[in-house]
Amino acid sequence: MIRCIMLASLLLTPFGAAAEAPDVQTPAPVIHLADNLDEADRLGWCIDTQGRGFGKFLHAHSCKPRGGDVQFSIEPATGLIRSVAFPDYCMIYAPETASPMGLVTCDADDPRQVFTHRETGEITRDADPSRCLAVGAASAAAGPFMSRSLDMLPCASVPAALKIWEIIT
Repeated sequence: MIRCIMLASLLLTPFGAAAEAPDVQTPAPVIHLADNLDEADRLGWCIDTQGRGFGKFLHAHSCKPRGGDVQFSIEPATGLIRSVAFPDYCMIYAPETASPMGLVTCDADDPRQVFTHRETGEITRDADPSRCLAVGAASAAAGPFMSRSLDMLPCASVPAALKIWEIIT
C-alpha cells in the first residue's frame, strides 16, 4: 500500500519532486514561473531577451537579482506583455521565426501580441486560448545563470510546473 502511495505521489508531481517556489529577487514588475524547477540558486525563471541587452528573441532565464532584461509586465487593458528595459517593445508569438517568442514594437492591434494571464496562472493568447506560454523541459547553463526555451504549447499536454506564471506588479 505504501509503495502505491509513493508511486502515485511521484506521478502526480512534476518530475517526481514536490513543487518548490522560487526566491525571486528581481525588482517588480516581473513575470516568473511559479515553480523553481531546477534553477540552481532558487532565483526562479523569468521571461528574458536572448543575449545581453536588447534581443529580438525571448527565452526563459534565471530571474536576475538586478532585474533589467528579465523584467516584463502585462497590461490588463491591452493584453500586451511589455519589456521594462525596452518599453516600446512587447512579446510576440511568431512561430514562423527561429525562436517562436520574440520582442517587437508594441502594437495592441496585432493579435500575436495579445495575451491573458488566467486565474489558473496560465498565460494564453486571446487568438488561441488552447496554447499556453511554457518553458522547455530541459535547462542549460547561461553564464552564472540558467536558461530554457520558451514557447506557446498545447495547454492540455504541458505539466503545470512548466506553464503556471506569477505576476508581480
